[in-house]
Amino acid sequence: MNPSKGWLIMRKELRMGPRSPLFLYALILPIVMTFVIVGVFGSLFAPSPRLGIVDEGTSTIVTAAQDLEGIEVTTMSSEDTLRRMVEANDLDAGLVLTQGFDAAVRNGSQPALQFYVGGESLASNRIILQVTTLDLVREVAGQPAPVEVDVVTIGDAEAVPIASRMVPLLMIYAVAISAAFVPAASIVQEKEKGTINSVLVTPTTVNDFLAGKAGLGIVLGMATGIITLLLNNAFGSHPITLTVVLLIAAVMMAEIGLILGIFAKDSNMLFALMKSGGILLFYPVVFYIWPNLPQWIAKIAPTYWFLQPIFEVGVKDASFGDIWIQLVIALVWIAVLFPAVLAMAKRLEQKVAIEA
Repeated sequence: MNPSKGWLIMRKELRMGPRSPLFLYALILPIVMTFVIVGVFGSLFAPSPRLGIVDEGTSTIVTAAQDLEGIEVTTMSSEDTLRRMVEANDLDAGLVLTQGFDAAVRNGSQPALQFYVGGESLASNRIILQVTTLDLVREVAGQPAPVEVDVVTIGDAEAVPIASRMVPLLMIYAVAISAAFVPAASIVQEKEKGTINSVLVTPTTVNDFLAGKAGLGIVLGMATGIITLLLNNAFGSHPITLTVVLLIAAVMMAEIGLILGIFAKDSNMLFALMKSGGILLFYPVVFYIWPNLPQWIAKIAPTYWFLQPIFEVGVKDASFGDIWIQLVIALVWIAVLFPAVLAMAKRLEQKVAIEA
């Protein structure tokens, strides 16, 4: 294989790519999906903190809270209802003001203040509401720290907000379509138009040809992956680690794209393969949306081994030391797929020789 010839083919693909609807689709789809998901679940534009209050007396805190800008305040009559709404993530936090609360604060008896926070609420919203509640109580007392706040987290304290659990879904679309489907479709189009024969009668070999297509997928897959992570504020504090993960993800999907592109006889067959075989690649994202499902099922798919590191580093701020074993398994999958790519390349070479 001649690396320079593979590089020339990749450069040609990148130069001609913007003229292809599929190329543009691969770039635009993750962006559109990001805005759709954040519009429904909220992530790009963080929602205002939502506070629920149960006032068993006539506390002035309720009126003061309702006058605050940037905080949604809901009053209710039952503590049970408040707990249910916080647990269901309909409220970020809730507090219960007991009978005679204001008077107790003013005389310095430091009454207990029951404060509930939702395990799936944004951490920033929890902090805002806790600090705001303390400020409101200080206004009543006219002195600092008049109460002892009892913070009770309802639900899973380690739960990840639903919008963040959608990141693997966005990433599999970004990387799979860009790194696998675009090169596969490009190979199929070359076969349908007969241009592959013209390319391979030159000193360019099949391996050079496929290396150029794979390079296209790797570059495009990494670009769309980075854009998607940045749009979702999920690039984290370890950008180098995430870049390495994205490179591994793009290489794996590019290999799959080469296999599909060589195997498919025409565009209809390629789309059928992507629809049927795509389930095996895409299904791990379900286990992030519903984390209570048995996680071992997701580990069967090769894509899990780059989706999980992306999720851990981008969403949970893990470091390379936390995910290196998963990356090793991803590299094993790449090594397993490589002989299949070589076998398919040999098959393509024989087919072109027969047609020539």
